[in-house]
Amino acid sequence: MAATAARVKAGGVRDTEKRWEKFVPNRSVLISGASVTGLALVYWLQRRGFQPTVVERSPGPRGGGQAIDVRGAALQVVERMGLLEPIRAAKTDLRGMSFVDSRGEELSRSTEATLTGGLIDNDDVEIMRDDLTTLLSDAGGGAEYLFGDVITAMTQDGDGVEVTFRHSSPRRFDLVIGADGLHSGVRRLAFGPEAEFVRFLGSYITIFTVENFLGLDHWQMYHTTDNGLVGVYSARHNTEARAMLRFASPELDFDYHDVKQQKEILAEHFAGVGWETPRLLERMWEAPDFFFDSTSQACLEHWSNGRVALVGDAAYCASPRAGQGTSMALVGAYVLAGELAKSPGDHEAAFTRYQRVMQGYVGKNQQIARDAAAGRTVTQADRADAANGITLEDYPG
Repeated sequence: MAATAARVKAGGVRDTEKRWEKFVPNRSVLISGASVTGLALVYWLQRRGFQPTVVERSPGPRGGGQAIDVRGAALQVVERMGLLEPIRAAKTDLRGMSFVDSRGEELSRSTEATLTGGLIDNDDVEIMRDDLTTLLSDAGGGAEYLFGDVITAMTQDGDGVEVTFRHSSPRRFDLVIGADGLHSGVRRLAFGPEAEFVRFLGSYITIFTVENFLGLDHWQMYHTTDNGLVGVYSARHNTEARAMLRFASPELDFDYHDVKQQKEILAEHFAGVGWETPRLLERMWEAPDFFFDSTSQACLEHWSNGRVALVGDAAYCASPRAGQGTSMALVGAYVLAGELAKSPGDHEAAFTRYQRVMQGYVGKNQQIARDAAAGRTVTQADRADAANGITLEDYPG
């Protein structure tokens, strides 16, 4: 038993599942992106006899990130991965939130819900993003990673995809999957310019780590501005905190890879805002994990092109307004790998079924975000219906 467990951890494929190896054509799969989507896909592809390689722009596993939620159908996915209990053990355990004025005087509080996680008393699990990626990475194991690199070109033929990288030598793969987020490089190369597929929802959001200088005890605090929000919440059992700032704006023209420019945008927009905003902006300049992006959706008619397919935010980002990005990523990775396993040697049929199975679920969650962005009422029942808007098949392997 111990020897079998060791093989699972090291290689990510159980002995009983290695029988798939002799039956599965299209086995070498290049995944672009090593965040939640890519890591979940690594796990499921290995389970089903494929050989994934991951290319990731960052020089190593990414740290930081906001509190994210595993809800609805995604809870079934992580349970099938054997990760439901570890994920629950790492949950944020936030107790509630309060809103304050510019002087820090409390205006309201709630112990029933938080802004990041919704209702506290339900089956959803809120966890820090990097805690989840660590669990997913450990569960996958054994895959090859090309950190600090990106795909620069792809050429398809009837038998595979020739891929060139910025740093690594060119290689050939059977399939390429873009799990590289809203600003997907794979999507740009295989489908066309980002502007054709990304729909702006009217605001921008930033997340970065700070010390828990307010002494928050599993708590969130927020201050609203004329067109935005400034917040801080404790993380990792109060040993640190996350700053979250959001503001409405016309669409901005900036470089998504220029962190200094993004910080300057935040500093200018929130200049003169009260409460703890000046202190947060000061700490922003030294934050090691600064994230800034628009609230936008990815909307494509087709999620595949030949031997290239998209999954997660690259294909159907709903935006943070939905609160379902992580769950959609987990479900999408599960379904994509399962459909590939069902159709050995017929990637086109697998990609077509993957989109057909996912499309209604994706549509409900994207509509939640569009309604929220437009100021329309979104009830907890609406969110629950969207989160559970798919029936998961028991795929082979």
